[in-house]
Amino acid sequence: MALTIEQTSSIVGEYRRSDTDTGSPEVQIALLTTRIQEITDHLKSNKKDHAARLGLLKLVGKRNRLLRYLSRTNNDAYKTLIQRLGLRK
Repeated sequence: MALTIEQTSSIVGEYRRSDTDTGSPEVQIALLTTRIQEITDHLKSNKKDHAARLGLLKLVGKRNRLLRYLSRTNNDAYKTLIQRLGLRK
């Protein structure tokens, strides 16, 4: 269920602002989106896994807070990130 080191490093490399960037909102949102997609696929086959469902709701809330922060601070980056990730906002 967790992301592998290779997946994490490829996502960070794709969405980072500079060479040493690992914690910008764009990177965090991209990592959360990938985890949300994996948990959603897991829940399609395991409908009664309520612990995973609770974790999914927490991740979605965290991503939502980060998206609101990014839209307040850097609206252009927010719009491009939404398009790149294919989110409905």
